[in-house]
This record gives sequence, structure tokens and C-alpha cells, in this order.
Amino acid sequence: MNTTILSSTFLLTLLLAVGLFFFIRASVKDRTEQVKLIAQQPEASLFSQLQQYFQTRSYRVTALDAEQNKVTFQGFVRPSWFLAIFLTLLALCGILCLVLVLSQLFPQAGGVFLILLLLAPAAGIFYWQKAARPEIVSLKVEAVVGEGNETQSVLTVTAHRDELASLQQALQLKTCE
Repeated sequence: MNTTILSSTFLLTLLLAVGLFFFIRASVKDRTEQVKLIAQQPEASLFSQLQQYFQTRSYRVTALDAEQNKVTFQGFVRPSWFLAIFLTLLALCGILCLVLVLSQLFPQAGGVFLILLLLAPAAGIFYWQKAARPEIVSLKVEAVVGEGNETQSVLTVTAHRDELASLQQALQLKTCE
């Protein structure tokens, strides 16, 4: 095969390997966001709903500041078996592609490059170790007077973006504009 074709294929495979590396690394990235939500309920009933919601999701109260109406919940995020296996398979495919290109570039090396396939489980292990972490949700509730002199609550939440979406959907909260 032409050396130019092999060299360009090797370069493209290396670029794909770099992308795969960053994809695996991003699988454990912290995605904490802060958002303001509006609830139609008064503070007291909203607090009880929030506490019940987080208890059902295995969170516990770690800090309570009654003066500022601020509560901090903590839970544990378990890693996903599916994602660990998926990342391992992606790494296996990526390394296999690299091995195939290297074996074409250096045919005299034989099957020595197949040893690189042993690195594939490192992706799943990396994910499994980094994804298991405590998750902290911080809430602050403020009462405001809405349209028609009705009392609304503005909820400032700092949490993982998936937890924010789940909370917003479960309690039918609207984002503050």
C-alpha cells in the first residue's frame, strides 16, 4: 500500500484517538449549574415538597440555615454499568483501529501491537472510579409577591444539570427570566 495513504490514515487515526480520550475524560466531568426557579406555593409547603422529593432520591440534609432559607442536601452518585462497558468497548474499538494502522505501517513488528488492546479496560476503570462521588444540592428559597398580590417562591438551586431537570419536571417549576 502507498506510504502516503498509510501516513494520512495513521494521522487521522491518531486524531480520532485524541477525540476518544477527551470523550472518556468528559464522561466524569462535573456539570454543576445554578438556576432560579419559580414555584406557586408558599415557602413552607415548598420546603416540605423539596425535602420529600430529595428523600425519595436518597439525598439527606447536611446543612440548614433557617435565617437565609438555605438547605444543602447530599447524595451519592453511583456509576453506570452500561456506561463503563460502553466506554470500554469504545476504547477497544479505537485501540483496535490504531493497532491495525500500526501493523500496516510496521509489518515487521508482527502482532506486538496487539498488546495495546490490554489498555481498553482502563477506560471503564477510569470512569468507574471517578463517577462514584458525592453529589451536593444547594437550595435557597425566597418569597416574592407575584401578579395579583399572590405569594410565589423563587428557588435558587445549585446542582448537577440532570438533577435540575428532574427537579423542575417533578415539581412543575418554571425558570426565572
